[in-house]
Amino acid sequence: MKTTITLGYRVLGADLLWICFAMLVALWARYGPSWGEQTLGSISVSFAPELVSALLLWIFLSSWKRLDGFTVGWWLPAVVSQVSVATGTLMLLLLAGEYLSRNYVSRLVLIYFGGLLVLGFVAIRYAIYRIVVARRRNGRLRRIVIVGSDKVAAEMAAKIEMHPEMAWEVVGFLYPENQGHCDEIKTSGRSTTVQTLAVIDLLAGNKVDELILLNPQSTEREVLNLVALCRNEGIQVSVVPPLYELYLSRAAIVDLDGFPILRFEQPLAPLGALAAKRAVDFIFASVLALIASPVIVFAAITLHIKKGKAFRRELRCGQRGRLFWMYRLNVDRLSAGRPVERFLDATSIAELPNLLNVLIGDMSLVGPRPESLDRAQRYSDWTRQRLSVKPGITGLAQVHGLREQHSSEEKAYFDLQYCLRSSLFSDFTLIVQTVWTLLARLVRPHRMRSVPSLSSSETRPEVFASVNSSQSSAD
Repeated sequence: MKTTITLGYRVLGADLLWICFAMLVALWARYGPSWGEQTLGSISVSFAPELVSALLLWIFLSSWKRLDGFTVGWWLPAVVSQVSVATGTLMLLLLAGEYLSRNYVSRLVLIYFGGLLVLGFVAIRYAIYRIVVARRRNGRLRRIVIVGSDKVAAEMAAKIEMHPEMAWEVVGFLYPENQGHCDEIKTSGRSTTVQTLAVIDLLAGNKVDELILLNPQSTEREVLNLVALCRNEGIQVSVVPPLYELYLSRAAIVDLDGFPILRFEQPLAPLGALAAKRAVDFIFASVLALIASPVIVFAAITLHIKKGKAFRRELRCGQRGRLFWMYRLNVDRLSAGRPVERFLDATSIAELPNLLNVLIGDMSLVGPRPESLDRAQRYSDWTRQRLSVKPGITGLAQVHGLREQHSSEEKAYFDLQYCLRSSLFSDFTLIVQTVWTLLARLVRPHRMRSVPSLSSSETRPEVFASVNSSQSSAD
């Protein structure tokens, strides 16, 4: 990931230059070329402490929260939300510093400054992204073949697509014919069956640079043979360790005298963070409930006239399996023949009474969406991990387009990632992304999708090797 780190430094450098320029533009917008006996230059000197503070704070925030837009994969809604929340944090810290130091400056300058920062930071990242994509399209790509045919293989391909700066291209998927395959991958390209011994010739003929092994279903001898043959052909081999789906654990590699040990560490949220999250939930839920009350009342009256009942409650499974009643408007999900209900469901207005659950303490603003007892009883041990945190009105799965009709397993992939990286900062970014998702759902209701799918890549990967069923592809 050295390429991503280098790109991050370049984004940070461009950010710092934009902060200086944005301050000058904000001063010019407020005071013009001159203001009384003062010139723009002399006014700029008086704002030097604010400028230096902004530069230092942004270096800290950008390094702490990885705000370059590429480290955790390029996705424009996430970039906009992260930059917006980080800029808001920066401006709050500047205002707090001004208040504590009793150095009262023009608040209008700071408002202009904050608005310019958001626009500029997003523009910088999008411009760099377009440059990276152009170079990727015109440059030499590292050709990757993934050994696997399950959901993990599909997710690996999607993650590679979200990192265009790596200049990687998934050109195919390799698996033994008798192991079965994932239909989603199969349909993204044509399949070619070859004899086991011809696998290396096929990889070399397709100019494959690297082979990524995902939980290979072969014997140790077969895997070692495959690795040796690949090395002889100059094909690099990488391995994703088993139990990759342990999302609730942070992986760290310990080198014990040349013996690599993959250690999974259980993240523990400090009590202070939980108390802060509860306080933020209560304050923001109170404010949102006050703002949304006219909409809720109007929708409730409309539903009462049409259906005779405005609200409903549903039994849901909450944190640590505790049951609670979740309140919502009396709207049937996926209602085909009722435009009013379709609108309330599409805009998630039907879920606004969930704010009462947040105030009570059964739910949070952000977290895994609570599911029914019937679904929770069918959870696997892996999926049950999503019950380790308090459920939320919105979450990472929801901003990626997954809703009630999607399976618990699909949503768990995102929910467990949220549990691993939960913080107040991520909560605020997900709230901003939720607004983005709702607007996209209204504008393009039939085009909502989650993270980039395999079929959207520039060159569709091909399932080009399915070896003889009597032998493994590693022979």
